[in-house]
Amino acid sequence: MAVVALHTRPRGFTLIELMAVIVLLGVALALGGMAMGGALQRDALPAAARNLAAALQWTRAQAMAHRHSEALELDLAQPGYQAPGLPHVALPRGTALLLTTALRERVNASAAGIRFFADGTSSGGRILLARGRQRWAIEIAWLTGQVRVHALPMR
Repeated sequence: MAVVALHTRPRGFTLIELMAVIVLLGVALALGGMAMGGALQRDALPAAARNLAAALQWTRAQAMAHRHSEALELDLAQPGYQAPGLPHVALPRGTALLLTTALRERVNASAAGIRFFADGTSSGGRILLARGRQRWAIEIAWLTGQVRVHALPMR
């Protein structure tokens, strides 16, 4: 008995099919990247507020450990801050920095600080970070030196 081969299609993908899959993957990755970029920008201000609160707590711990006052200095002109013994930190681009603190903690027209004392108390104050519609407040209690960070309602 003779076997007759029917016309069979070669296995594999054509170049057009492969290119279509690559284009679809590229579009999906681009859309995913844009969504991630938006999420990263939304998370920038809350992360900056938490990092600033941590730097304030660091400054308090340094004052207590070294048994003398220490101050975290805030730069209002080029929004950023520097804690004792740590490098300067710039806030995310487009962030407004507003500070309420004791007048004696003013360094110059565009810089002031929050001071912590050896017993854990502080000069107290409030720091407001704003970017777009987001606003975060960091409050420092003068009597206890406690640092509290929280989101404010969006405008």
